[in-house]
Amino acid sequence: MEKLMNYVDGVYCPPINEQYFDNINPATGEVYCLIPDSDDNDLALAVTAAEKAFPIWSNMPAEERSKILVRFSEGIEKRMEQFVAAESKDNGKPITLARHVDIPRAVSNFHFFASAIIHFSSESHYMEGVGINYTTRKPIGIVACISPWNLPLYLFSWKIAPALAAGNCVIAKPSEITPYTATMLGEIATEAGLPPGVLNILNGTGAKIGDAMVRHPKISAISFTGGTATGEHIARTAAPMFKKLSLELGGKNPTIIFDDCDFDDALKTTIRSSFANQGQICLCGSRIFVQKGIYEKFKEAFVAKVSSSKVSFPEDPKANLGAIVSESHLTKILTYIDLAKKEGGKVLTGGNRVFLPAPHDKGFYLEPTIFESLPYDCKTNQEEIFGPVVTIMPFETEEEVLMMANSTKYGLASSVWTTNVKKAHRMADQLNMGIVWVNAWLIRDLRTPFGGMKASGVGREGGLEALRFFTEPKNIFIKVD
Repeated sequence: MEKLMNYVDGVYCPPINEQYFDNINPATGEVYCLIPDSDDNDLALAVTAAEKAFPIWSNMPAEERSKILVRFSEGIEKRMEQFVAAESKDNGKPITLARHVDIPRAVSNFHFFASAIIHFSSESHYMEGVGINYTTRKPIGIVACISPWNLPLYLFSWKIAPALAAGNCVIAKPSEITPYTATMLGEIATEAGLPPGVLNILNGTGAKIGDAMVRHPKISAISFTGGTATGEHIARTAAPMFKKLSLELGGKNPTIIFDDCDFDDALKTTIRSSFANQGQICLCGSRIFVQKGIYEKFKEAFVAKVSSSKVSFPEDPKANLGAIVSESHLTKILTYIDLAKKEGGKVLTGGNRVFLPAPHDKGFYLEPTIFESLPYDCKTNQEEIFGPVVTIMPFETEEEVLMMANSTKYGLASSVWTTNVKKAHRMADQLNMGIVWVNAWLIRDLRTPFGGMKASGVGREGGLEALRFFTEPKNIFIKVD
């Protein structure tokens, strides 16, 4: 049985306590490797390595750091199929999705921030007859990057690339459910010429090594993506220590479809926005509001298309949906399906676990599921399920759908479908979401700020926002008179 290792001070090493736990392939339900159960002792080694490396890395010219990050992106690209296979196996997603989305985006993340850091500029403010203020931006020091399981390398690289570009040393923890591709990144780091100790990757549980990272006094900033409850814990723990926090948390995103939409485009994209990656993307639209004039037509077409979607093992090139990431998460989703039925929801399609032939007969598969007849304020429509389960509801007016769309504690993303430009602007302005797509979904420009309002998070990632987060500004005044 393969044992994954940590990556500390430029080398792979086992956990000091020599303790491991199982990594399960979601497609088969079988253990296929072991994950280090790292603890405070492993963290102490990583912090020592990062402290030693920080003066070297932070004082390296931005152009040199940029070249190393470019080599990061090239190293992943050269091993594209190896990373694709590992990501699909670890997460359960269709291999076609990993090939066209996850791993190419990781390549893009490193390449983007390699370029961004050499164009990152500060400000100056001239005071006539008095002097000049100018702002410097310096790396923070040692930062923690904690990433989720749904888009493992995609979101892992989304954090560590800007942190490294800005000159910080990073201690990173991938999800204990999907650690494989992040662990592989250590080899890329060494080949890219990253100085030892600049990037340290620790595997283990959030409750043990993740919490230790949050509490460590020498870690000055935390970038976390995951559940809102965990984000609350991190905020309570880190705030009294005055750590910088970037928290990208949960969502309950609305898809709003007006009578005047491009029907075919709205239908096609809503299928993708509802069930991509088995609905396990924080940006997926799980509440679908359709104006009454086209409600029945849209519902009929939507159900017909979704009910014909193929749930299959990740290597199947015809798979529309793969496996749910873990048995515990599958159980959680099934619990919400039962709750929706108790709340009066009518199943239009799906709702059942799928059992495939061997060797995938123990895998964690679920039919894409659509519910109707649920009130907008029931638990099913207010709580994050994070799976292939959506609700569909009619509405009449802009005011009504805005009230329902904004009714949850979340405010991450939304999609609005209309050909009326004025209506699109009105809706986008009044939706309490960090991201609004009009006649689109998941179009991402890496230069733009990414994040949510309310319980969907604190701060923004992406572009210059990320580089600002991973640096400290200092104002310097020079008297000229």
